[in-house]
Amino acid sequence: MPKNIKVILQEDVDNLGQVGEIVDVRAGYARNFLVPRKKAVVASLASIKHLEHQKRLTEKRKAQLRDESLELAKKMGEVQVSITAKVGEQDKLFGSVTAKDIAVELTKAGHAVTARNVKLEHPIKTVGMHKVDVRLQAGVMAAVKVWVVAENPPPVEPKEGETEKPADKAAAAPAAG
Repeated sequence: MPKNIKVILQEDVDNLGQVGEIVDVRAGYARNFLVPRKKAVVASLASIKHLEHQKRLTEKRKAQLRDESLELAKKMGEVQVSITAKVGEQDKLFGSVTAKDIAVELTKAGHAVTARNVKLEHPIKTVGMHKVDVRLQAGVMAAVKVWVVAENPPPVEPKEGETEKPADKAAAAPAAG
């Protein structure tokens, strides 16, 4: 009776290995624990060939997904979104622009993105253009330009000697008729 047998892991097993690995285990451990709980299958020629075939298919799918993600990253690199926010002194925002706000605007622009995919080190608190990374599938990142625009521009104070704003003067002038 063999002491050790080779098995192919069907799921990650602590202190043993990860999915798809071929490991040597005691025959009793495999027969009584791993195989009945579908954590592993006995490594035969047929099961090893099947595993290799599955790995090739998985790698092909990953490569295809990566290519699609790189193409999408190029398109998203050209995307610019604009977010309006209330602004106080020195162009500082009341509150901040968060990953959720950016995700909503990107979704409106036709790119299905969740807040989890938007990578911000910290919330945006100033007006202007900010480059934001968006994580796509297969580990691909896209850089998106986010413009934060003042919703309520600070009031313009009249210059010395000027009591009314020019727009007020035009409105106060009588209509020629």
